[in-house]
Amino acid sequence: MSDGLSDVSTGPKQESVALCPLEAAAAPQQEPLCIFGTGDFGRSLGQRLLQAGYKVVYGSRRPQSCGPVPPGTQVMSHMAAAQSASLVFLCIHRENYDFLETLVHQLSGKVLVDVSNNLKKNIYPEANAEYLQKLIPGGHVVKAFNTLSAWALQNGPADASRQVYLCGNSTEAKQPVSEVATKLGLSVLDRGSLNAARELEDFPLELFPVWRLPLRLTLGLTVSFYTYLFLRDVIYTYVTEGKDISFRIMVSLANKVFPIVSLILLSLCYLPGVIAAFLQLYKGTKYKRFPDWLDRWMLCRKQLGLIALGFACLHVLYTLIIPIRYYVRFKIAESTISKVKMNQTSTFDTSVAWHSDSYLAVGILGFGFYILLGITSLPSVSNALSWREFSFVQSKLGYLTLFLCTLHTYLYGGTRFLRPSTYKWCTPPGYMLCLLLPSVVLALKLLILLPCVDRSLTRIRRGWERNGAGDDSRKALLT
Repeated sequence: MSDGLSDVSTGPKQESVALCPLEAAAAPQQEPLCIFGTGDFGRSLGQRLLQAGYKVVYGSRRPQSCGPVPPGTQVMSHMAAAQSASLVFLCIHRENYDFLETLVHQLSGKVLVDVSNNLKKNIYPEANAEYLQKLIPGGHVVKAFNTLSAWALQNGPADASRQVYLCGNSTEAKQPVSEVATKLGLSVLDRGSLNAARELEDFPLELFPVWRLPLRLTLGLTVSFYTYLFLRDVIYTYVTEGKDISFRIMVSLANKVFPIVSLILLSLCYLPGVIAAFLQLYKGTKYKRFPDWLDRWMLCRKQLGLIALGFACLHVLYTLIIPIRYYVRFKIAESTISKVKMNQTSTFDTSVAWHSDSYLAVGILGFGFYILLGITSLPSVSNALSWREFSFVQSKLGYLTLFLCTLHTYLYGGTRFLRPSTYKWCTPPGYMLCLLLPSVVLALKLLILLPCVDRSLTRIRRGWERNGAGDDSRKALLT
């Protein structure tokens, strides 16, 4: 009886012991991550690491007066902080690296993540990460996180770039850095050894590298057409009639240049695709590389389209202010008073009303599709679309937008194309010149849509090759 009672009494005791929260005590203590530097980037990085579940300690030359740090972190001297962690983020500028020489022993064997950048290219003989490796020969230097900003870290990867470039001579040292970046919600791209550090440090110094060609082209078109229209409108009127209409430079000329440049840039977004299709038809294969100029052109189509949308928006805004312009109000009042004095009335012309409403309606539809193209080019929107949906919007609706904007310009011209007074100094108006390129693009696209041509192009893009193209395709770059 006593044995049974003892068995029963000991059972609950053993069960109660098993239910005690011993996991927290048995779990190994997590090693903190160390950050040298309490500036904007260091504080933002520490905050993100805390949110990801890491312990963070800061190393500062003034631990007691280093400024605000994220709650939950510790601030200590550089030596103490370096001894407490095996992974150290150096969020300091290169000109402040000198004190690291006193920490060679403490930093030996540690993974040192260099996040520094320079103000200009080639101001030092070697990359910052390579210089750091010379200062701390026993450390494992990894270049990473330098392409991110403090703002990007504060707002999270959903609002900024998700890509983190890193390089280093030790694969084992790059592994924990990659794990930290992945846990922060970032994607890692390994660029190899530390020799790539200079390239990574030059990335943040690039000022709109993909936008350079589109911006130069836009500037050239804007200056050219602005000069052309200035000569045709302002100078021509002054020479032939002696009138000074230079005030039109601010609004009237600008409102003519904006739609012209916008339509040309929109045409340039779709012309390379047409050229590529004809090259594939001519070569009979899709396995031959396009010329370099065509590759560069196709890579900047998004930038061309966004600039074109910006100019279209300016055209809309400038058009909306027409009724409040002094010149327009003066001309309307002058015409009304003169007709009252002469006891004249104007008759309503239905054909003119149809033409005016059609011109405006087509322009509004074209601008609406323009806006849709711009919205779907945003990463947050395009990532939510399937490839077929994205292709439908950017291709099918894109060509529809180009057609509506071209038709809008044709309707604007109307009967002006046949009036001799339109051709001042025997030169065509600007809107007539801008119609050449979109008309050619639309005509070539219609030619591609012919059943016989479309059938051949579809077969080629599905892998079919014309006889004799196989030998040449061996040397081609597969796409």
